[in-house]
Amino acid sequence: MAGSIKIRAKDKGEHVEVKTLMSHAMETGTRKDSKTGDLIPAHYIREVTIEANGEVVIRANWGPAVSKNPYLSVAFTGASRGDTVKVSWVDNKGESATQEAEIK
Repeated sequence: MAGSIKIRAKDKGEHVEVKTLMSHAMETGTRKDSKTGDLIPAHYIREVTIEANGEVVIRANWGPAVSKNPYLSVAFTGASRGDTVKVSWVDNKGESATQEAEIK
């Protein structure tokens, strides 16, 4: 699964606000296929990292309880307009996605 990440990063003066939307199925492993009745294997994002100018701002460990196509919003200090924000995730199957954006 080649997931995509949409990022909006804004300098709010006192802090930078980053909003992300990640495309991922986020299967729990408990849902059944309606045609076969077999369990759909678990497939979920397990780690999300947000970096600003190469420094980790947040690292979050997720599990199967997070909804499909998760949204994450973070506010932090130490960056400003024109700096680069990078959002990455890795799922329980080892697949990953990364996207960068400039802080506006």
